[in-house]
Amino acid sequence: MKRLPHGRPSDGAPADAAGELCGRGEETALLDELLAQARDGTGGALVLWGEPGVGKSALLRYVHDRAADFVRLSHSATRPEADLAHAGLHGLLRPVTDRIESPTTARAAALRAALGEGGGPVGRLAVGAAVLSLLCELAERQPVLVVVDDGQWLDEATGLCLGIVARRARAHPVVVVLADHSDPVTRPWQGLAAVRVDALTDESARRLLATAAPLADEATVRKMMRETGGNPLALHELAALGGDFDETEYHRQGRSPRVGPRLRRAFRAAIEALSPPARLLTVLAAAEEHGDRLTVQRAGRASGAGDAAWDEVADAGLLRVVGDRVLFRHPVVSRAVYEGCGGAARRQAHRVLAATMPDGAEERAWHLAAMAPDRDENVARLLERTADRSRIRGGTETAARSLWRAAELSPAPIDASRRLAGAARAFWDAGCAATAERLLDDAERLAPGPHIARRSGGLRGVIEFTRGRPEVAHHYLTTDMNHVSDPGAVLELGTLALRAAWSAGRGDLQDGALELLRELDVDGRTVSPGTPAWWRGDGPADATPAAMCAADEADVRARATIPPLLPPAPLGLAWGIDGPMGDVLRRRIPHLRRRDDPPRLAVALAQAAMLDNVAGRWAEAESSAVEGLRLARDMGADHIASHCRTSLGWLAAARGDERTVAEATARSLETSLPQGVRALSAAAHWSRGMASLFHERPEEALDSLMRLTEPGHGAEHPTFALLAALDTTEAAVRLGRHDLADERVRALEAWARRTGAPWARLAGYVTRALVGGAGAEDAFRAALDVPGARSHPLLHARAQLLYGEWLRRGRRRIDARVQIGGAIEVFDRLGAEPLHRRARREQDLTGPPGGRGSPGTGATHRLTAQEERVARLAAERLTNREIAVQLRISHRTVGHHLGNVFAKLGINTRTELNCVDACPEPP
Repeated sequence: MKRLPHGRPSDGAPADAAGELCGRGEETALLDELLAQARDGTGGALVLWGEPGVGKSALLRYVHDRAADFVRLSHSATRPEADLAHAGLHGLLRPVTDRIESPTTARAAALRAALGEGGGPVGRLAVGAAVLSLLCELAERQPVLVVVDDGQWLDEATGLCLGIVARRARAHPVVVVLADHSDPVTRPWQGLAAVRVDALTDESARRLLATAAPLADEATVRKMMRETGGNPLALHELAALGGDFDETEYHRQGRSPRVGPRLRRAFRAAIEALSPPARLLTVLAAAEEHGDRLTVQRAGRASGAGDAAWDEVADAGLLRVVGDRVLFRHPVVSRAVYEGCGGAARRQAHRVLAATMPDGAEERAWHLAAMAPDRDENVARLLERTADRSRIRGGTETAARSLWRAAELSPAPIDASRRLAGAARAFWDAGCAATAERLLDDAERLAPGPHIARRSGGLRGVIEFTRGRPEVAHHYLTTDMNHVSDPGAVLELGTLALRAAWSAGRGDLQDGALELLRELDVDGRTVSPGTPAWWRGDGPADATPAAMCAADEADVRARATIPPLLPPAPLGLAWGIDGPMGDVLRRRIPHLRRRDDPPRLAVALAQAAMLDNVAGRWAEAESSAVEGLRLARDMGADHIASHCRTSLGWLAAARGDERTVAEATARSLETSLPQGVRALSAAAHWSRGMASLFHERPEEALDSLMRLTEPGHGAEHPTFALLAALDTTEAAVRLGRHDLADERVRALEAWARRTGAPWARLAGYVTRALVGGAGAEDAFRAALDVPGARSHPLLHARAQLLYGEWLRRGRRRIDARVQIGGAIEVFDRLGAEPLHRRARREQDLTGPPGGRGSPGTGATHRLTAQEERVARLAAERLTNREIAVQLRISHRTVGHHLGNVFAKLGINTRTELNCVDACPEPP
């Protein structure tokens, strides 16, 4: 039997945007080949087989449509007619019954008898020969196509007849194509060429969804592909709902989403075709969920399903046994079987499974819950104990489903509310944010009270924070600190309240949260006295910068065991503890992945992305930000998603990708400004200002950066104003706004004295040099000599570039080339394209005239005759007007020519023409 290589070709229903079947290249090629052979006088047959909904019918429609020049006979078998002899033949030949000769011929007599139009019993071989003879007669004028769908429901007589025809059709232009659920090896058409139609590849599923659900976002597409297993019919039915497969219901059941009515009917029909023991065995496997062969086997034997039933379900392609596992091809098949079998069969399966398990088995509680007709506190308690054990093992989603079902079975509203709150927290920890929020709302409606905060660990404030509503979050977080009993959870709520206040730019709210945290004891340790300094920016006045930096680094490393105490990445950077913070996060991220803790992982990735940006690890930063953004989107955590976008926006600004900067900052601002998240708004304006400054648009840059210090503006934020102070100062100096530049210099220098942060000391020296004065060079040199300054490579390279530009303007070309060359090397390694271009341009201006293509080295050939005359006279120290008189041109034209000369020779002043070999007198 001919088979295609085992794989998962895509389905062809519907066609893609080009009108072609999605990914069915091999199958359609075989069908087209059959039709082409028939047109040349040679017949053939093909059996398409596979599970319900996989796309066999679409292929039959394809071949039917491609055979417009054929006599087309088609029939779709149905289960009610499966026991009626020749019912399928009757439906198939009905369009050509007028071609049957008079009843006197043997062929006509056999056909009419088979079709129930008279005559006595007739042999099956005679009927098959008569049908073949009729088709061959029809094929004498034009080829014939016979198409039969749902062959598993064909009556036995028709099936044998078509087998006879298909095996003998090759000598005539007759094509027979049949579709069946089962492998043809066990069917009447054994020996015919067959193609197994499998499910979609991911690529083909995407193509199908692009047509069936064009408005679905990437997260929805991924979920639809994952939950349907590539079954085309399941994808279609899910797409018809806009991808809304009720994720909350999915989390409650712990199964694939509910299947659509067509797929459910298809599998119900497949189950009903089995014997009662095989039918029960299939439902037992679907209800057991874990694929434990021994459990299903024990339950089957207790119900009379023995080896014969196992063989039957295996032959039907519904189940397969691999070692100790009983497997469906994909969870969507299990779900279709479970839903298609009916409520009575499901309850019977759960009853049998529960009876075979010991009293203490966790699965037994679930089976008892599944068969419970009404509320039952005893079963609810069993499920709650199951949830506790699951949480200990790290099975947060299993625990969440157990608590949810326990709440549904709880007779008392207070118990149901308490269990719903616990389920909400477990779902949140598992990364199912929408479900967690819905359950928390249900718990509060059912029986409001402090028990909700206690059982959920203060989840309401956490949700508000991730939604990007910092002031509302602060209220809930600080309130629930009084209701939560676990000290670790209280610490997490308090530090999150600090973050919320910092995000909102509300120092008064920060002070309130700090007061609650001061005396908190966690595992015998009080919150570090340094924490208020981090958050309030009031480091000890008598501490030296070196002592502050060393103390902070040691403090950060000590707090690695209490991650909530770490400040947000921008604040950590401002304090100069970004190095140890990055080390802590890089150790924590793999741990969170192993724990499968999406909420905390997304936060850690967003933090790490910013720290990697400033540390010059741009590939790692981009990877972390993209992964964090994906997790945040999946959870609906807008606040975390915006943090990831700000890191991507900053990176795009440094790389010169202004389109990405515009997109990322626009997305952040559309949520952060209305919700009052000043930190995110400030980060967006900083990225915009950087992008404009690096593309040498200082006025536009200053307009964005001024928002960081503008009283009352939604982007006003002291931390980001400090981090962006160098950019603000550079833009202000270029525009002659020395008052603003001086203000930023003073702020940076004060912060550098307070914290000793390497970046702040470097930026403070550079801004002092930019505003000018006698000490500019000393300031530049001091900036480059700051210990640890090279750990911020972009900032250090910018200092080199600015120093090189200052040296070049002072005509110290050799010294300038050294600084600019170092900057170019770093910009090139990082991929900071706009700064790299600027540095290259400066480098071109720093070489000696002869080294840059002066007339003495052959550069004069690039000057026009008139430019050479102007250059020669200028080298003799004639003024523009004097040159104009001699050459009889205007002095403006002289200025134009001199500009071209300077550009071509790479010089900046007339005096540099003296260093160039005398220009020859043009002819």
